[in-house]
Amino acid sequence: MPFTANRQFKAHPRLLASAKGMYYTATDGHQILDGTAGLWCVNAGHGRKPIVDALCRQAETLDYASSFNIGHEDSFRAATEISAMMPAGMDRVFFTNSGSESVDTALKMALAYHRARGEGGRTRLIGRERGYHGVGFGGISVGGISPNRKAFSGVLLPGVDHLPHTHDLEHNAFSRGQPAWGGEHFADALENIVALHDASTIAAVIVEPLAGSTGVLLPPKGYLERLRAITEKHGILLIFDEVITGFGRLGAATASEFFGVKPDLLTFAKGVCNAAVPAGGVAVRREIYDTVVDASQGGIEFFHGYTFSAHPMATAAILSTLAIYRDEDLFNRAKGLAGRFEDAAHSLKGVRHVIDVRNLGLVAGIELTPRPGKPGARASEVFAKCFDKGVLVRYTGDIIAISPPLIIEEKQIAQIFETIGAVLATVD
Repeated sequence: MPFTANRQFKAHPRLLASAKGMYYTATDGHQILDGTAGLWCVNAGHGRKPIVDALCRQAETLDYASSFNIGHEDSFRAATEISAMMPAGMDRVFFTNSGSESVDTALKMALAYHRARGEGGRTRLIGRERGYHGVGFGGISVGGISPNRKAFSGVLLPGVDHLPHTHDLEHNAFSRGQPAWGGEHFADALENIVALHDASTIAAVIVEPLAGSTGVLLPPKGYLERLRAITEKHGILLIFDEVITGFGRLGAATASEFFGVKPDLLTFAKGVCNAAVPAGGVAVRREIYDTVVDASQGGIEFFHGYTFSAHPMATAAILSTLAIYRDEDLFNRAKGLAGRFEDAAHSLKGVRHVIDVRNLGLVAGIELTPRPGKPGARASEVFAKCFDKGVLVRYTGDIIAISPPLIIEEKQIAQIFETIGAVLATVD
């Protein structure tokens, strides 16, 4: 099982049978309030009938169509609707099947762009410590979570460097929203990397605007703006990995919109189709697309793709999901709930074992003191006990992460954090 302690799971399995709205139902019949939107992805809630109906119609009409040299209309409709939600000018979309594939695709695009414009020496990629960019070799290479890397360290991409992460408990513990300290301090590390390697060797910098899988690490005020300024200064592409932050998580269509910082490429997945089927993609500035295409002497311009790129079932799910987001105004709904969500999260300040609470939009991280010699054990126990009490949370290391569907009600927000508090009172 992926990212699972298999022996522990098989000794005490947690099995889900069905899902509807805000709730899962386990095989033993008890309901579990979904505090994590599945895995940061079921933004519109479970079992949405318009999506189910769209998938059924599509399966009967066109179950599969290759995107190699042929296509189908819904792929272009989906790309058009996605591009309308992206920052201005990012109106070229390449479809993938996951966040991992989206990241590897974006990295390839960055390399292809510089080669097409006559700067093929720009091959170096810059990630960030504690960054998570999926499990492809490209994503692991630019990622910065050591357990994900160590078993494969001998075969990761060469020419990769890493920025420092943005987490600083000494200055920013219990921040509400973006931390006040460290924006330029953390971003200016990129200038040191440029000085070390020279800008002429660097193709792209990739960061999550808000790092989710590593435990909700927030960008300090001014950080993303400074990264954008430095990359533009040196002709380096900036990639935002928005697999988690895209499609309403921060109360906007993208984190780029929320922060007012425009990247050159933007990866997405998860919430784009409400996790109904595997789907993802990369939104790209038109200039990058045009440069790669126009540099070709004919034939295939970009040697990359997947059997299931723009799969008809995926585009059907995307189109119906985006319609729900629009018709129910879910992004603004999330924005309106953010203050209540923040207050509920910070009610855990002072609770046993809690050393930090941080939040932005409908995302919160609760950091716990680790047990001596047993990192992650305390958070793992909190996860298991919350599940038994009917609330699904996520943990990474000793950090509890909360990211509910955007349809959540205020009483359900309260239930999530009250349950965490009650469980913490019972955990040694």
